[in-house]
Amino acid sequence: MAEPGSNPFLQVEVKPTFATPVAMAVLREGDAVNRALKPLVLEREKSTPGKQISNLGGWQSEDDFPAWSGTAGQQVLGAAMALANRLTRHRNGQPVRVPWKTTAWANVNRRGHLNDFHAHPGCFWSGTYYVDDGGAAANPALGGEFEMQDPRGVGPSMYSPSLVFDLKDGAALGANMALRPAAGSLFLFPSWLVHGVRPYLGDGVRISIAFNFSL
Repeated sequence: MAEPGSNPFLQVEVKPTFATPVAMAVLREGDAVNRALKPLVLEREKSTPGKQISNLGGWQSEDDFPAWSGTAGQQVLGAAMALANRLTRHRNGQPVRVPWKTTAWANVNRRGHLNDFHAHPGCFWSGTYYVDDGGAAANPALGGEFEMQDPRGVGPSMYSPSLVFDLKDGAALGANMALRPAAGSLFLFPSWLVHGVRPYLGDGVRISIAFNFSL
């Protein structure tokens, strides 16, 4: 019998089973891309009514961003597509180059605007690129974080809110995780991942480009 406090195991391995891939990248030419995209998005906001889907306040364009965003828009979507291909494999393990079908739209949020929790059915990858963070990257008090719900559900936190798994980011068990965007950053995630945007509390303008990749 093992002595109290001793290790009874010859080996212990903990696998991050069923992990959810969320990629966070920074566009190399982000500053130049953002200088080109910001006036295009703001002009589009003035000239078109936009639509209301998950956004509570703010403005969202039609799914026609590739048609009017010029070279800068193509740089963003091309980089996102390259990242999606890098993170996608055939089930047999072989790399693939998927001819993704792309839809994309622009978002403009000002004080008090947010996006309710939602997912993007009928797609494989989804993502967001940030043209302007409205100052929130430098000042966390301005909010506007990208927030994800734990896809494992709320059961663990409902049963015992004080206990979590001893893993990296284990505190998100049964709860949410928030990422703070910055201008030039891009998030890529599975389209089924439920996500939203916390209220932006600044006096500036928060501009992002959202996109879906489907087959």
